[in-house]
Amino acid sequence: QVQLVESGGGLVQAGGSLRLSCAASGRTFSGYAMGWFRQAPGKEREFVASISRSGGSTYYADLVKGRFTISRDNAKNMLYLQMNSLKPEDTAVYYCAAGIIAGMRRTQDCAYWGPGTQVTVSS
Repeated sequence: QVQLVESGGGLVQAGGSLRLSCAASGRTFSGYAMGWFRQAPGKEREFVASISRSGGSTYYADLVKGRFTISRDNAKNMLYLQMNSLKPEDTAVYYCAAGIIAGMRRTQDCAYWGPGTQVTVSS
């Protein structure tokens, strides 16, 4: 089992930046593909970005491509999401997830989830 805890959320103005972190513990972190998903009030949880076990391949939702960057540090058991040029529509709870499918984009591909961290972007 893998335990995941997100941090780094908060309130930021449109155009600003935030860096989310996800600390993993338990089973071997490097054995899992990792991803970020988000859920806005009244909406379904949606894919944001994912990264392969080694970090060599990354995948992004079209809505965030060019603005967000996913990365991982397997030595530190950490996953990151650098978010730049934030928009009010990026407001959501952001979740870290672990799975076994490279390039995972669906919530059903994820075996483990963190509790989430709130990101609010003001206009």
